[in-house]
Amino acid sequence: MDLSIFPRRRYTKSSTPIEPLPNLSKALGNEVKLYIKRDDMLGLTGGGNKTRKLEFSMADALLHNADTIITCGAVQSNHCRLTLSACIKEGLKCVLVLEERVAGSYMVDASGNNYLFHLLGAERIVKVGLGEAPAMVKVIADELRGEGRRPYVIPGGASNNIGALGYCACAQEIQHQQFMEDDVPSFDYLVTASGSGGTHAGLTAAMHALRSNTKIVGISTRHPEPKQRAHIHTLAQSVLDYTLPSSGLILPEDAVVVKDEYVGEGYSIPTKGMKEAVTMFARLEGVLLDPVYTGKTAAGLVDLVREGYFPAGSNVLFLHTGGAPSLYHYQPIDDSVVGVAGAGGVSLTEVSKESCEEKKCDIAD
Repeated sequence: MDLSIFPRRRYTKSSTPIEPLPNLSKALGNEVKLYIKRDDMLGLTGGGNKTRKLEFSMADALLHNADTIITCGAVQSNHCRLTLSACIKEGLKCVLVLEERVAGSYMVDASGNNYLFHLLGAERIVKVGLGEAPAMVKVIADELRGEGRRPYVIPGGASNNIGALGYCACAQEIQHQQFMEDDVPSFDYLVTASGSGGTHAGLTAAMHALRSNTKIVGISTRHPEPKQRAHIHTLAQSVLDYTLPSSGLILPEDAVVVKDEYVGEGYSIPTKGMKEAVTMFARLEGVLLDPVYTGKTAAGLVDLVREGYFPAGSNVLFLHTGGAPSLYHYQPIDDSVVGVAGAGGVSLTEVSKESCEEKKCDIAD
């Protein structure tokens, strides 16, 4: 998989770190060794996984001589924040279409990413209802063309063949780190959020092409397992066809693993497991997660460890896809799950004690 043949911008100067999570591993029984890939440290405003995708998407936009980028996302979209940031870097205008996926969730004066949309200077912010974003993007693109401008549409999450190249590159980066860095082991599993799909599909396609033994586990943040698995498989196969057109490489159906048990009542709606996981990562490892994507993905990771999904002795890599700026919009974390003991010995609340006893946590008082 030769990614050098595709145009690319560079928004991050070096590889993101892979770090051990010793305190979290211990808290969950030390049966498996947990690590974290810090893609929250990627470049552009606030970092996050969309930065990798935008290196390829923005390069394609510039190749097409665009002067304006139009993209869409949820009302607290990390993708919209980072696309806007990339536009600033490249001297382009940016129009954001925000889809209200939960009725009443949009507030014009909200904090988090919404505040950053205004601070960073989006040319226009258009709010639409659930499922209406693609049609509105087309309307705006036609309008701008009518004005003599050159719009380029980046789909939600930059999740198409072009954007997914960012996580083909990430798969190659992880393999390089496993080979070159003494404290980075070979990973048996990689756990990632599975939303718009470009991250999950790019990793799956590249790991298959690279003949990697690392199994990718996607934690759905929105859709039921059958729908999400079919979407990821279609996109990953499309990525293989795009990057290796003459290879005839076929992605097996079982190469795509999706867990949908952690979505809860719906996209962005908090769950108890998410709240616990966000608190555990903060107090045990000093790592901030967001409630919508990484929080629910971490809830999946924690539960899968507790349930014995990963065989004893496994090395498991958690991909931190960023999103911390939106954390401030969703505060506070519920008091019933904030009493998880940190490395410094913060006492557990009775509620958390009971929860940990039931789930076989190994957190010391």
